[in-house]
Amino acid sequence: MPHRLTTPFTDAVLAPLRAGDAVLLSGVIYGARDAAHARLVAAIRRGEPLPIPLAGQVIYYVGPAPAKPGWPIGPAGPTTSGRMDPYTLPLLEQGIKGFIGKGGRSPAIRQALVQHRAVYLAAVGGAAALLARQIQESRVVAYPELGPEAIRQLTVVDFPVIVVNDIHGGDAYQEGRRRYAR
Repeated sequence: MPHRLTTPFTDAVLAPLRAGDAVLLSGVIYGARDAAHARLVAAIRRGEPLPIPLAGQVIYYVGPAPAKPGWPIGPAGPTTSGRMDPYTLPLLEQGIKGFIGKGGRSPAIRQALVQHRAVYLAAVGGAAALLARQIQESRVVAYPELGPEAIRQLTVVDFPVIVVNDIHGGDAYQEGRRRYAR
């Protein structure tokens, strides 16, 4: 049975999650890719106010395709998370509690997730059109000049993800490899 979670996240909400658990996520998440991450981190380093709240929030590594008429968003699949590793620690220090993407994270980021009590969740790559069905609203909230890499506020309902890295140090990818190596 999947966990049903609503954003924003708290430590208490994340404590029961274990690597490999299925989650159906609802609420507001923020979509952002490389260029938006670079701008957020630059603003943090300059001590400037940020365009979105970070405490307790979840960032989805996505740069959606244009929406068809009548749809809130176009295909919206995850991008490779490792590319965001250089930006992750400053965001964790601002209180981010979750990230959604695909692929693994570096050992340093996995350790930082434990230290800051945050999770990394995977969405299925190659299923962008199906994932978009779970996004009820989408609006650009920062850096519109970045086009598909602008920061979007996304309202999701039962958005399917898997816990890859939990707050206890669990890693679903490593555990999966261990199981099949036997």
